[in-house]
Amino acid sequence: MSLINQLFNIKFPIVQAGMIWCSGWELASAVSNAGGLGLIGSGSMYPEILREQIQKCKKATNKPFGVNVPLLYPNIDEHIKIIIEEGVKIVFTSAGNPKTWTKHLKDHGITVVHVVSNVKFAIKCQEAGVDAIVAEGFEAGGHNGREETTTLVLIPQVKKAITIPLIAAGGIGSGQAIAAAFALGADGVQVGSRFAVTHESSCHINFKNAIVNAKEGDTQLSLKQLTPVRLIKNAFFEKVTALEKSGASVEELSALLGRGRAKKGMFEGDLEEGELEIGQVSGAIDKIQTAKEVMEELVAEYNATIKKIGQNFFN
Repeated sequence: MSLINQLFNIKFPIVQAGMIWCSGWELASAVSNAGGLGLIGSGSMYPEILREQIQKCKKATNKPFGVNVPLLYPNIDEHIKIIIEEGVKIVFTSAGNPKTWTKHLKDHGITVVHVVSNVKFAIKCQEAGVDAIVAEGFEAGGHNGREETTTLVLIPQVKKAITIPLIAAGGIGSGQAIAAAFALGADGVQVGSRFAVTHESSCHINFKNAIVNAKEGDTQLSLKQLTPVRLIKNAFFEKVTALEKSGASVEELSALLGRGRAKKGMFEGDLEEGELEIGQVSGAIDKIQTAKEVMEELVAEYNATIKKIGQNFFN
């Protein structure tokens, strides 16, 4: 049994990423019911919405689930208070200093995991007392590491630097990729894009179809002067690219981005002017499934892969 199975008390060491505009209670509960760990993505939720989502998730599953909390969120104090009041026992933090909230959460009996994109921050997270780390390569969708280190390169380096459980993320959308992550030293995996394209995902059907239709090379890291984010190329992406090539200032880029750009694309379905955050692995996704079907497929592919690579190819 993996350390991640033990840490979260789950059947399979597969975590569904807490993605903004995609990860509501329906997706989180469906993944947890299927044997993984579902996460509610609180980054796109007002505090009262988060409380409602947690309450609905508790009614929909008796299995463990968690909440992903971007630490730079403006209502972070309220989010943490609600999480504690509602009895959530697993929190994944990201986009901020883990020292700020880790002790407070752990003092309330909460298991804390932090997301990083490099070795330096992985070490700082361990020093801050987190229970596990998600190391995310730059293949991942959404906000990303400036170092542009791939998952294949990142995981072994982080594994060597820490002693706590390690979850691999970025470009993982198949059982074969899960097997590779374990071979690199991971104790579990976090999967985002595959679960974004499920019936239970709360994002707009237009966005789901855009992911299904995406081909290799259709996503790219953008807005590096602000916060790097991997996007599907569309009209908004082209405007950002043109501004960056012209030597635009941070202020000009911020003005173009404005407010609610991700909501416009991912939740409201504007495929031209919206921000469409998704991973490179979108090029390999060709259908919309239920979360349960995705879980079953990942497990079956993993088992088949392990059986196949049990052969010795070097004799």
